[in-house]
Amino acid sequence: MIEVVCNDHLGKKVRIKCSTDDTTRDLKNLIAAQTGTRWNKIVLKKWYTIFKDHLSLGDYEIHNGMNLELYYQ
Repeated sequence: MIEVVCNDHLGKKVRIKCSTDDTTRDLKNLIAAQTGTRWNKIVLKKWYTIFKDHLSLGDYEIHNGMNLELYYQ
């Protein structure tokens, strides 16, 4: 179980507990449940890498306590 921090730079910072085996889409669903936005409107980035929905968090080497950038499309 890891904890990921997502920040949208608009004042919303969300802490999500998930597994490294979860896909990015699973993480978006958890973020959507906490923020009230739809999961398909959420874009997750780390620097200039946009995370694809079908790959797991372990594939992107996301570890405990990592910060991700949260954008809306």
